[in-house]
Amino acid sequence: MTRPIRFAAIGLDHRHIYDMIGGMQAAGGECVGWWTEGSPETLNGFERRFPDLPRVADKRVLLEDAGIDVILTAAIADQRASIAIEAMQHGKDVMADKPGCTTLDDLNAIRQTVAETGRIWSVNFSERFLVPAVGKALQLVRDGAIGRVVQTIGLGPHRLNSQLRDPWFFERRQYGGILTDIASHQIDQFLVFTGSTDAEIVSATARNLAHPQWPELEDFGELLLRSDHGHGYIRVDWFTPDGLPTWGDGRLLVLGTEGYIELRKYVDIAGRPGTNHLFLVNGSRVEHIPCEGLPLTYFTDFSADVRNRTETAMPQRHAFTVMELAIRAQMRAEGEH
Repeated sequence: MTRPIRFAAIGLDHRHIYDMIGGMQAAGGECVGWWTEGSPETLNGFERRFPDLPRVADKRVLLEDAGIDVILTAAIADQRASIAIEAMQHGKDVMADKPGCTTLDDLNAIRQTVAETGRIWSVNFSERFLVPAVGKALQLVRDGAIGRVVQTIGLGPHRLNSQLRDPWFFERRQYGGILTDIASHQIDQFLVFTGSTDAEIVSATARNLAHPQWPELEDFGELLLRSDHGHGYIRVDWFTPDGLPTWGDGRLLVLGTEGYIELRKYVDIAGRPGTNHLFLVNGSRVEHIPCEGLPLTYFTDFSADVRNRTETAMPQRHAFTVMELAIRAQMRAEGEH
């Protein structure tokens, strides 16, 4: 019998760590412990969800444990690169919350470490990997349901919930900027749906439009991408109103030469219950396809990659490309090149 993947968590500063640990456990993995700096706002919720997981006093206990295969991290965004590098240097594969890193220097250091160690550096782009409707849409596209994809429109609105945020969330250096952070999701989806391995940044904007009390917060961002295979528009923001019954009305529109797909990932404001609504329009049908409950494959694929040294969950080059485009878009939006 193949032994379970043994993993640990270092850095619990974002709630995505809940899904990362839960997903690895559902894929048959064994979480052997965790460490985080201090008491982040996420800690109470984490301990309620995982009361039996042991906390260690020093992260070196986890890094130096030769029996641990994988380190998960959802630390403060600008700390994720150093955690990943240290973990890989200790022989661990890594799954990082997005953004996997916040600067080009950090990304280059991660690239070098991957090359030197042969370890896996995966970024959990949860707006694809944790959304069954996206997997269904990719299947339809690959089956030819809408012809050749020519454009994607990715919308990533979020509720600010400022009272639930730790101070780092409002500090540009630490969270990395709105395009580096949120828009990395939509860049990932643009590349995958258009079949692109790279893209040109046509234009990029990042602004604080309505929150002067937090001058380093960017509450609105938009981005235009172009590749040999298609075009992409991305809008991300922190303006989800309290009346919406979820944290954000995330949508993806995929335009093909013979039809289009729209995903309403987390809510259908037209009134259908649940999440993961897919709408397909082509030459023969107009159809609503409910996708809630369809299987997710990222965590099982990642676990297989750890065992087999393969790249089925996500090509390593893809993770690098997404984060490079996100960081370069952020730099362009802020006047750097």
